[in-house]
Amino acid sequence: MNQKEMFLQLVNFNKKAFENTFNAVVVFQDQSESLFKGMLGQAPWLREDNKTGVGEWVKSCKKTRDDFRKSVDDGFKKLEELVAKPFPGEKAAKA
Repeated sequence: MNQKEMFLQLVNFNKKAFENTFNAVVVFQDQSESLFKGMLGQAPWLREDNKTGVGEWVKSCKKTRDDFRKSVDDGFKKLEELVAKPFPGEKAAKA
């Protein structure tokens, strides 16, 4: 196994580890949101504009989470493209 193959395996391992961890965080955040919304629904002393503000905050958190995921995915894609190019002194693979 050459260095490029080992490096690609390492990148793929880290990519899968990130995906699994990120998906677990998403599930946790979604369940927390559901629980929090249920608690807000049972709090008659809170004004409606406060509840709306919390809803906007949750939307902002989800957008930031999605932007982070996109950024990391783009980073992995660029890294894979970089590794796919021939290293200095390496012959280009024939297609």
